[in-house]
Amino acid sequence: MRSSRLLVGLVVLAAGAAACGGDDGVRVAGAWARTSPAMADAVAVYLQITAPGGDRLIGVSVDPAVAAMAQIHETVTAEGEAEGMGAMTMQEVRSIDLTAGETVALEPGGFHVMLMQLAVPLEAGQTLEITLTFEEAGTMVVEVPVLDDAP
Repeated sequence: MRSSRLLVGLVVLAAGAAACGGDDGVRVAGAWARTSPAMADAVAVYLQITAPGGDRLIGVSVDPAVAAMAQIHETVTAEGEAEGMGAMTMQEVRSIDLTAGETVALEPGGFHVMLMQLAVPLEAGQTLEITLTFEEAGTMVVEVPVLDDAP
């Protein structure tokens, strides 16, 4: 009886490791969102993604109790402006390629997750969850602490 429980335990442990992707799975680190002023309708989420075998971030979602929608955005120089000389703007992107073994930083001034039509202002000390969708790895729920300043 004891050996069958041990075997069942090992099978469950192995299945759990496989579901997480083991050492070959997508890893997310350094997630954070800045607090939002009371009148703000949107806020950015930043993080770093590493996909040892390569992958593509193809979507993001958030609980409607936090925001009505979430999108992948990139900060770019406004059309018609010389690089480094003009106003910056954000635009939605459909995906972000994740080159094998390289870390892609979603950071201020570059790629980021945009939460829009906030249900309530985000305050320091809160933690929210976003769901990232990858082409190969599937979905991953990420806990995002809300901070006054970048970590």
